[in-house]
Amino acid sequence: MTPAGRLQAAIELLGAIEADRRPADAVANEFLRTRRFIGGGDRRDIGETVWGVLRARRRLGWWIERVGATPTPRLMVLALMVLNGVTVHRAAAEFGGSRFAPPALEDEERRVLEQLDKHTLDHPNMGEGVRLEMPDFVVPLLRARFGDRLEAESAALMQPAPLDLRVNLLKTTREEATGLLAKAKLKAEPTRLSPWGLRLAPRQSVTTSQPFRDGLVEIQDEGSQLVGLLAQAQPGMRVADFCAGAGGKTLALAMTMENKGHIVACDVSPARLDGAIKRLRRAGVHNAERHLLEPGDKWTKRQGGKFDVVLVDAPCTGTGTWRRNPDARLRLKESDLAELVVKQAAILDEAQRLVKPGGALIYATCSLLDAENQGQVAGFLARHPSFRIAPVGAAFPAYLQGDYLLLSPARDGTDGFFACRMERAA
Repeated sequence: MTPAGRLQAAIELLGAIEADRRPADAVANEFLRTRRFIGGGDRRDIGETVWGVLRARRRLGWWIERVGATPTPRLMVLALMVLNGVTVHRAAAEFGGSRFAPPALEDEERRVLEQLDKHTLDHPNMGEGVRLEMPDFVVPLLRARFGDRLEAESAALMQPAPLDLRVNLLKTTREEATGLLAKAKLKAEPTRLSPWGLRLAPRQSVTTSQPFRDGLVEIQDEGSQLVGLLAQAQPGMRVADFCAGAGGKTLALAMTMENKGHIVACDVSPARLDGAIKRLRRAGVHNAERHLLEPGDKWTKRQGGKFDVVLVDAPCTGTGTWRRNPDARLRLKESDLAELVVKQAAILDEAQRLVKPGGALIYATCSLLDAENQGQVAGFLARHPSFRIAPVGAAFPAYLQGDYLLLSPARDGTDGFFACRMERAA
């Protein structure tokens, strides 16, 4: 594709994302699947443009509205170009110059660009939520968490996330996996915090490589890997992953169990569980089974008190994953947080029934908000006094030790994660 053709595809994809309530990555996957003429390199360039707009969406909207226009996919792409230093003349030249290029600029679009010329994305008159690219109601909540670190953390949340892999120790070692990836022309370095992790250099595709297809590595953020480490699932244990989703943490738990014992992957979505089972098979896991949680399900009652470890990776606002999902911050509402806090408490109350005396309940989110994290744990402990917090131990760097595992992009280079290990009295 020509650069102008990629630009037009990016504008079309932005329009599709704005018109659809699904996450941007789901819309993008469908968009690209129906346009097989778009090659791998073109997809990366289109994605960089689209995700660049999504990461700067509030600031772009502020500028466009400031000069009296309405944000459209075309104007947002154009505004991003000009506010990042591209001249108006050069930006206009990308439009209308060839068969597959976007249509030529209209007079109103040119007027907007001329008023944006010589400016940058940031402006001192922007509100704090606009400047930090987050919903206004979230700003004081994250200010309470980070204090004077908020600007650094918000800046990290605006950056593209790295691609982390977890080495599958059931099949290989980290050193061997690094060498096999190198043979596949994929450069990887050991992660700083996770003993199982590798971080790929930018702009590399791993899913078509032989090490990935053979189940030697799985895509998993380093922070998510550390949640699996906190679970301390050992060979011979009985373990439940209560909100298994696509199975990323189930895979890590099965690995630390060395395929010995029994693990149950639970979820309310049959599609997600089907995807998890496929990943488990590729990884060579054979001590896991699935269980679909349905309304009126008596499974937790029948299985009460039988599990050594229960992991609750709860549904949450996902504020810690905004590097990967910048569109999520545009959809998040205060009512969503209120509903999720209630749901998280209900899930914890149900999952704790599975934990045997002396067993552990691990509560985790990919959220940076205290209401979903420390606040949720405090409420749970008040309702269930047989549990106590087991502090993060020596398997982690000293600065991560304490009652909670707290990870953030700027400080740790991971997604934002929270986890707490709670143990039931013997």
